[in-house]
Amino acid sequence: MSGEIAPENPSVLLFVDDEPNILSALRRLFRPHSYKILIANGGQEGLDILEKETVDLVISDMRMPVMDGAVFLTHVRARWPNTIRLLLTGYADMQSTIDAINRGEIYRYITKPWNDNDIVLVVRQALERKALELEKKRLEELTARQNEELKSLNATLEIKVDERTADLKKAHESLLLANDKLKSNFLTSIKVFSSVVEMRGGKLVGHSRRVADLSRKIAKKFNMDTREIQEIFVAALLADIGKIGFSDELLETPVNQMNGDQLGQYHKHTLRAEQLLMPLQDLQGTAKIIRSQHERFDGRGFPDGLQGENIPLGARILALAGDYDNLQNGSLVPRRVHMDDAQALIIRGAGNRYDEKVVKAFKQIVTNQGDDIDDKEVSVPQLQIGMILSADVVSKDGMLLLPAEYVLDQHVIDKLRLFDHPGSAKLMIRVYSNRRK
Repeated sequence: MSGEIAPENPSVLLFVDDEPNILSALRRLFRPHSYKILIANGGQEGLDILEKETVDLVISDMRMPVMDGAVFLTHVRARWPNTIRLLLTGYADMQSTIDAINRGEIYRYITKPWNDNDIVLVVRQALERKALELEKKRLEELTARQNEELKSLNATLEIKVDERTADLKKAHESLLLANDKLKSNFLTSIKVFSSVVEMRGGKLVGHSRRVADLSRKIAKKFNMDTREIQEIFVAALLADIGKIGFSDELLETPVNQMNGDQLGQYHKHTLRAEQLLMPLQDLQGTAKIIRSQHERFDGRGFPDGLQGENIPLGARILALAGDYDNLQNGSLVPRRVHMDDAQALIIRGAGNRYDEKVVKAFKQIVTNQGDDIDDKEVSVPQLQIGMILSADVVSKDGMLLLPAEYVLDQHVIDKLRLFDHPGSAKLMIRVYSNRRK
């Protein structure tokens, strides 16, 4: 046993007995086991030692003068309950031993004379049990503390999650708003560019906006989604972009009066438009519609001779809307055709020049003009902050001043007053009847 390595914090044993030979025997027996040994010659001396030292285990004799083992261990239990208590007793002291067990709550009693191996084993097991109990208590306290920390962390985490969720929601709403603004700015840019094309004057002035408005109304009759409707609307605004290089003479010549060379140039304007839009990825669908705007439902159109539903629906709509306005502005035939006559010509073209379903939708629109928009026409002095435009505002020379859906503010209203000067035709503006921001 002398070869054992002493533990860093050895257990402390206190032996209490009024017989020196018993104390010496116990000291010799336990010294090789690396315990720290303390001895007391009686109960009071043992209590004094316990006042000064932290003791893990006490072995007390039963029969001692002044204070017997039962009384001593009762004091130990009351003041140092975590100290393990063992009692040395003889066979004749059985009743006293039982009394000590009840009052002092001793761990074990050991009869004299003892067996060395047995008493060493009892002490070792008692200390191991105490170590396990202390470890169990430590783990329970650690678990309780960690549970409280976890509850606090969970509560904090929920707050942080709520805060992060609110931040993400706010960021998402900001992105949606920014995206809507980008879409609005994009459409406004398209309208402005369309106005630049119309600055060539003549029959082009206002043409693209009128065609775009009618095309959008027809598209809505087909229950198309918002993206598809806007694609057709943009295609109508840019339908004449390929004519930007035409001479003034060619622009003023009705289609049915063009000579061979002029027709050759005219037939290429849709292809040129498609080429101009090719670099813009977001306008590829629009470019296809513009390319096919002069295809006929019976297959006799250009540039590809497409027939029936092989022609994109947007192009079938644009073909009708474009011809309807061109008949009235003199671009197709030498004389301007009255609106009623233009409608009749369009309706007669169903099944050959135009898709019958598109013609049907067109008839519904022209016979219920204005029924689908709750708006009104007001003069500039009647404008109020927050009113929303239901249609583009165009100057008398055909220039786009403000796009539809624009929300009026005081600065813009003041600018519009500059275009409404005395001596000129009053500038009338269409706004939604009940929509305000």
